Amino acid sequence: MEDDSRTIQAEVKTLNSKFLDLSLKLPRQFSEKEHEVRNLVQGILERGKVNLALDFIPKKSNQIPVTINEELFQAYFEKYQNLANSVVAEKSELFKLALQSPSVIVNMAPDEVTEAEEEWELIQKVIIEALQKCDQFRKDEGESLFEKLKENIQVIESALQQVKAIEGQRKDRIKNRIRSNFQDWIEENDFDQNRFEQELIYYFEKLDITEELVRLETHLNYFIKVLNEETQQGKKLGFISQEIGREINTIGSKANDAGMQKWVILMKDELEKIKEQTLNVL
Repeated sequence: MEDDSRTIQAEVKTLNSKFLDLSLKLPRQFSEKEHEVRNLVQGILERGKVNLALDFIPKKSNQIPVTINEELFQAYFEKYQNLANSVVAEKSELFKLALQSPSVIVNMAPDEVTEAEEEWELIQKVIIEALQKCDQFRKDEGESLFEKLKENIQVIESALQQVKAIEGQRKDRIKNRIRSNFQDWIEENDFDQNRFEQELIYYFEKLDITEELVRLETHLNYFIKVLNEETQQGKKLGFISQEIGREINTIGSKANDAGMQKWVILMKDELEKIKEQTLNVL
């Protein structure tokens, strides 16, 4: 905002974050308004690392953001000068010392309070407008993100179907490999056939991924369901992503099959994209 007497600028920058992390840069004369500004930000932007910088530039030369008590300054200066004369000390820093003395510089004169409040009303409007524009940009970006997340889930779903398609072949290959490796050894050695079959059953149960496949598909469907809900579901999507990752990792560790690992790697890659992007979802 700019008119004949002042220029007001508000700049808002945001980055991914699970919580609201707000950093403010305000002009000195409005530093006591920090709490109000934080409330404005929290009312519009609920998550993210937010940086808000406010510039207030008066155009009239007699408008300064502070008031100097000239009589008090003079009194300090004379007192310091007398002390310096009494000890024959250097006087070059007396001006700076007097200017920085208590109550010489104050933020605002009493007759400027009303004017400052009027300025603050204008500043609030500028801040709110900047926050609303930022929020609208995030919403527009969210629509694109919505489609991207659905695509990521669809890729994982497709890979899951490929895993299901080769699951029967994987089991057969493992069984044949075990039989081939142990057949000769079993024939040549005294071995309890029943005990061996029991051990095989236990081994195959450890490699079975049926439950993981069912749970993974359930998590994928639930992710899409939550994604379509209008309420704030960013954290919930993050939790579901963790569950999806747990099932994918278990499938990968049990697979013991190069063909299946290819699809597991693809699912992991898409899941990493999802985890990164869910930080942008409220």
